[in-house]
Amino acid sequence: MNAMTEPLLFKQGERELVRFSTQPAKYQHWTLSVEGDVARLKLDINEDGGIKPGYKLKLNSYDLGVDIELHDALNRIRFEHPGVKVVVFESGKEKIWCSGANIYMLGLSSHAWKVNFCKFTNETRNGLEDSSAHEGLKSVAAVTGACAGGGYELALACDRIVMVDDRASTVSLPEVPLLGVLPGTGGLTRVTDKRKVRRDLADIFCTTSEGVRADRAKDWKLIDAYAKPQQFPQLVEAEVEALRKQSTRQGPDKGIELTPVEASIDEQGYHYSIVDVAIDRNARVATFTVNAPAAAIEATPDAIVAAGASWWPLKFARELDDAILQLRTNELEIGTWVIKTRGDAQRVLQMDRVLEQHKAQWLVRETTGLLRRTLARLDVTSRSLIALVDQGSCFAGTFYELALACDRIYMLDLPDAPDAAPALHLSVANFGRYPEVNGLTRLETRFNEDAATIEQVRGLGDSPLRADQALGLGLVTLTPDDIDWDDEIRLMLEERASLSPDALTGMEASLRFPGKETMETRVFGRLSAWQNWIFIRPNAVGEEGALKLFGTGKKSRFDWKRV
Repeated sequence: MNAMTEPLLFKQGERELVRFSTQPAKYQHWTLSVEGDVARLKLDINEDGGIKPGYKLKLNSYDLGVDIELHDALNRIRFEHPGVKVVVFESGKEKIWCSGANIYMLGLSSHAWKVNFCKFTNETRNGLEDSSAHEGLKSVAAVTGACAGGGYELALACDRIVMVDDRASTVSLPEVPLLGVLPGTGGLTRVTDKRKVRRDLADIFCTTSEGVRADRAKDWKLIDAYAKPQQFPQLVEAEVEALRKQSTRQGPDKGIELTPVEASIDEQGYHYSIVDVAIDRNARVATFTVNAPAAAIEATPDAIVAAGASWWPLKFARELDDAILQLRTNELEIGTWVIKTRGDAQRVLQMDRVLEQHKAQWLVRETTGLLRRTLARLDVTSRSLIALVDQGSCFAGTFYELALACDRIYMLDLPDAPDAAPALHLSVANFGRYPEVNGLTRLETRFNEDAATIEQVRGLGDSPLRADQALGLGLVTLTPDDIDWDDEIRLMLEERASLSPDALTGMEASLRFPGKETMETRVFGRLSAWQNWIFIRPNAVGEEGALKLFGTGKKSRFDWKRV
C-alpha cells in the first residue's frame, strides 16, 4: 500500500508507529485554500478523527494528527504556492477558534507521548515564525470565538492577532487553574518575550480560566486589534494588506509538487534513498548514514525547478526531517544517535556553492529554510548525538553542520597513511546560512562567540583538514588513531548507554546552547525541564490530579508542598 494512503498510526510487526507524511486530500481537520498571494488555513476539526482511539476532539481541540496536517500544510504553502505572502488562520466552527490540545487525549497518553507531542507542536509554531523572519511568509490569526491554551499558542506564533469583539470571544492560557500543568511552554514564553506582556498581567492571565475579552486583551498586549462583528472582515483584510507590504516573498503562483517521502521501515531501521538509519536495539544506538550526491546537482534556476521535489538538497532535507521525527516518536529507547557521512566531499561543496549562488531564487530559498529548520530540530532532540568522522566520510560544509549539532565529534587519525585519512571541509554554509534557535551559527556556539577563533577558521576556506589540524583548531573533540579507534568508540557508546537518560537529557539541553538565551531556547529548555517534571507530578497526573480528573466533575486533591 502506498504510504500516502495509509493512516498516520500504523503497525510494523508488533509495534505501533507514527508516520509524519500526509497530503491535503487526506486532511480531516484543516482546509487549505489559496487565492492570489493569500492562503487561508481553516481549522474545522473532525471530532472522530483522533490519531488514536479513546477520545473525541471536541471544541476544535487538537492532537498529534491535527499538527501533522498543519506541518504538511505549511510546507505545501512554502513549496507549492511560492507566490503566497500572507497566511490567514481561521476557524470553521462558530464561537470556538481553537481550545488547544485535547485534554482527554493528554489524560490517556503516556508521558513520552505528551512531551513529544508538545515538542513537535512547538517546532511547527517556531517554523511559522522562522518562515516569517527568513522567507517573508507572514501570518495573521483571525480569532472568532474562544481561543485557549495551545490554540492561543498558534495565534501567538503568527505575526498579528486580531479578534472579533462580540463579548464572547476570548483568549486564555488556562492550564494552571484547570489542569495543574504549565501554561503551554511556547505560549507563556511568547506572552512575555514576544508580546512583551507585563509579568503581573501575565500572572493574572495565566491563573484565570475564563479568559480575556477583546478590549482588555488589546490593553494587555495579548492581541493587536479588534473590531465588532460587522467590521471584522474589513479589519482582517486591512491586516492582510499591511502584512503583504511587509513580505519579502517573491515567487510564481505555482511551485513544485511535494511528492511523498519514500521510506522503508523494518526492525533493522528506517531506510531512505539518501539517509539510512540502522538500529542496534541491544546497544540502544541508531546510526544515521547520510550519503553525498552521486553527481553534481542541478545548478541553474530552471534546472533546479525542473527537478522539483527530486532536487537533491530538498530531497535530503525532507528525508532527514522525516527520519528525525520518526525516531523521536517511535524509538524511545534508542538513546544515542551516531551520525556518519559517505561520499565525495566535493559534491557537498558544489551543492553549497549552488545554494549560495542562487540563494535569492525561490526554491533555493525555501530549501535552505527547510534545511535550517531540520538542523534546528536535530539540535533540540533529546538524544545523545555523536559524529564519527571515519574513512569514507564527507563532513563538508552543510554536512559538517550535522557534526556541529552533535555533543561530541570523533575523527579518525591515520598517522601512517595520511593520504587515506578522512578530512573536514568548511564552506560558506558554516558561517551564517543555518543559524540555530539561539540566533548564532553552530561555530559561534561551539567557540562561545570567540570572534578571533571564528575568523581563523573562516580563513581556511574549504581546504581539507586532517585529524591533527582539526583537533588543533577545536573543530573536533578527540582523534583516536586506527589502532585505538574501534575500542574507543565502542567503550564510549557503551558508557553513554549506561547513563540515566533523564540526566543526559537535562545535561545535553543545558550544554547545547551556552551564553545568551532567546525566546526559542527558553521554550525548549522549559519543555525539557519544567514541563517534563510537571507532567509526571501527581498534582497533574496522579489519580486525583487535575489533568486526570478534568471533565469528571470531581475536584482534584493537591500535594500542597512547594518544591
